[in-house]
Amino acid sequence: MPATRSSAPSAAPAALPVLGGKKSSYRERVADALRAALIAGELRAGEVYSAPTLAARFGVSATPVREAMLDLAKEGLVDTVPNKGFRVTAVSEKQLDEYTHIRSLIEIPTTVRLATTADPVSLEALRPAAREIVTAAAAGDLIAYVEADIRFHLGLLALAGNAHLVEVVGDLRKRSRLYGLHALVEAGRLQDSAEEHLELLDALVDRDPEAVRRVMTRHLGHVRGLWAAH
Repeated sequence: MPATRSSAPSAAPAALPVLGGKKSSYRERVADALRAALIAGELRAGEVYSAPTLAARFGVSATPVREAMLDLAKEGLVDTVPNKGFRVTAVSEKQLDEYTHIRSLIEIPTTVRLATTADPVSLEALRPAAREIVTAAAAGDLIAYVEADIRFHLGLLALAGNAHLVEVVGDLRKRSRLYGLHALVEAGRLQDSAEEHLELLDALVDRDPEAVRRVMTRHLGHVRGLWAAH
């Protein structure tokens, strides 16, 4: 069994990150900080982390960390280890295939429809987030990349007017978390993936459903191809 981390890293983040928009709950902000640590590879699959250690890392008390980790357990990101803490779960190839398949069934047709139904002003309002994704990719900042990526994709899907759809996709994105990004970084293709957000937005503004379909299919498909190669 992997050992529990017993000491906190020397440097703690200056502030708790907020992934995907403003959160009203401190517990949610702590959960976001933990997700960000997963994304950055600072919390690793198979290792066990205690709530006090993580609390010291983020400069908070242990109680919101325990509560946040229980939220992550419901998402399948960690497992509870009695009397020790929480083990970061690994995601199998089969699970990644399933998550990507479900996302493609939902996101591709929904986004294609937006090429003919979405308000151009609402689409253009997403351009700053698309540019932030590109900037974060160039800087190799995975946490900033994911934060902007969530805002872009969930904001785009929200234009379809189905809040439950957005919730389902958001959950799937959490469950598949860092694996695709690390594969893209290792393959030197994170920048290409980032640029696809601007390409997708341009196709939507141009009212070109087939171009939207091509970009979305490539955007989801090439990431899973990289996952499968690792």
